Amino acid sequence: MNAGAPRVRRSRASTFVLAAAAIIGIVVCVLLARPFLGAITWASALAILFGPFQGWIETKAKHPNLAAMVSVLTIVLLVFVPAALVVERLVEEAASGAASVRTRLADGELQRLLNAHPSIAPIGRWIDQQVDLPSMIASLATWLSNAGATFVKSSVLQIAEVLITFYMLFYFLRDRKAVARLLRDWMPLDSAETERLFQRVFDTVHATIYGTLAVAAVQGSLGGLMFWVLGLPTPLLWGVVMSLLSVVPVLGAFIVWIPAAILLLLDGDWGKALILTVWGAIVVGGIDNLLRPLLVGNQLRLHTIPAFISMIGGLAVFGAPGFILGPLAVTVTMLLVEVWAASGRTSYREDPM
Repeated sequence: MNAGAPRVRRSRASTFVLAAAAIIGIVVCVLLARPFLGAITWASALAILFGPFQGWIETKAKHPNLAAMVSVLTIVLLVFVPAALVVERLVEEAASGAASVRTRLADGELQRLLNAHPSIAPIGRWIDQQVDLPSMIASLATWLSNAGATFVKSSVLQIAEVLITFYMLFYFLRDRKAVARLLRDWMPLDSAETERLFQRVFDTVHATIYGTLAVAAVQGSLGGLMFWVLGLPTPLLWGVVMSLLSVVPVLGAFIVWIPAAILLLLDGDWGKALILTVWGAIVVGGIDNLLRPLLVGNQLRLHTIPAFISMIGGLAVFGAPGFILGPLAVTVTMLLVEVWAASGRTSYREDPM
């Protein structure tokens, strides 16, 4: 604030009107920004993650616009291009897997499997009486095959959101210091509390993306690798599915590899079933306990239950951006409650009853 600026004295009524107008304006701004929630979230997260890289680029390329452009192009090459290639490969794997499922069902493999194992035949007959399992699986396979094509055809909105994300990212990186100063001026906290809040946000973003995704990627890669070694169908598809399941607390890659091991066992491939079980239980399952403390540590500062609620609830409320917004909302709220509680204790000591 300019020290020479005159102070304006307002009546209580005018102050109330001003506050009401400001609140209405904030609500309108939130509604205007809501369609861009995903782009804003991902651009902010990428700006936090690549902020140090942007600072290093600025020391080499003195012009801020050039430095931000180099950073954005680097992020595109490191993040977007590999992700697009993986999605394309997943669509191909999904179509191939769907065709394989339909072929095996048409050949009567499910019935032969039940006949070869009399102990589970009653269960198979009961399931067959309750639901038309072959038709259900065939419909699911057809839907999976068509979903990939539909995703590609309807990806205009996703492409637009990606472009808006990188457009915003350019300015978030270039003007990150000015944005930080503006937030500090607007925060109703003192400087130490504001720095704690910023640090908590940075830690949450780093822990969520670097820690959670890195562990999930390693688990999915190890699971998919063993699927490929054992000759199981669509290893890339199931590797990505295991990665996605590993992101969600409580769930994990075991939801994929345990049924696969059971099917191998029923097919008489005892050796492959044993290898997959040992690999899944010890290597894929144990890597979480090894890597998560190293990559995440205490940065997220959330117990398993709040972490589960924040991620699942965030995805349910915000969609894909909720993967970041959910944990952020919980960790920031916890910090604000801590500050509030500390302020209450301080006020009590300074003004005892």
